Amino acid sequence: MTAPSEGLVVEGVRKRYGDHTAVDAVSFTLAPGASLAIVGESGSGKTTTVRMLVGLERLDGGTVRLDGRDRSAKPRNRAERLARAQEIQLVFQDPYLSLDPRVTVSGCLDEVLRLHTALDAAARRARVAELLDQVGLGAREATALPRRLSGGQRQRVAIARALAVQPRVLVLDEAVAALDVSIQAQILDLLATIRREAGIGYLFVTHDLAVVRYIADAVLVLRTGQVVESGPTARVLDAPEHPYTRLLLASVPRRGWDPGHRA
Repeated sequence: MTAPSEGLVVEGVRKRYGDHTAVDAVSFTLAPGASLAIVGESGSGKTTTVRMLVGLERLDGGTVRLDGRDRSAKPRNRAERLARAQEIQLVFQDPYLSLDPRVTVSGCLDEVLRLHTALDAAARRARVAELLDQVGLGAREATALPRRLSGGQRQRVAIARALAVQPRVLVLDEAVAALDVSIQAQILDLLATIRREAGIGYLFVTHDLAVVRYIADAVLVLRTGQVVESGPTARVLDAPEHPYTRLLLASVPRRGWDPGHRA
């Protein structure tokens, strides 16, 4: 029997759309409380991979296990769908589009708790306050609609919503890409604190290698749906072995950068 501390194990997952293979035999492991970044240019298969993990896309091959439980097959019933949703939560790039503009912040979090827990109204209110405090928000933001919040505040709400069900893995799909650099730093610091305190595994999908260096223990590099390189973050970013990884690093603007060298 697989030990319950196995974490997330992805083996040979594949996804095709007609004649196009979007993801081809991708494998990786995310240990409990670890942080893995999946990087690559647009069309490399990053988002398709994580959509399969959270159940938004069906696998055409391979397996996904979390703490020894197989997530590859279609859920058998509503209870199983809800259980899987609790295990892996997804934070999207655009927090405004991922939040219902008609529902206040507290209403958004309360809705998740009503769906996934047996807490009564008083316990839910206490839990909502606890979640908002965890992400650095308070009573004023709790009564606000999303349009009244800044981009950074909305992303904090999205993170609180994902944390409400106490997931084992948090998938962050370009979750700071739409934010100003100073706000990015605040959100990344917040995520680092939550990971230390809660022991949640992070799976980052990003094209920003500066974010990767700051937040990830390990890196998986995808190109046209296939893994071309993987390993500890420092090794992959400081001594890349694959030409495509070197190309990605050479594409990052810096002092003396010449975009013509990409060719």
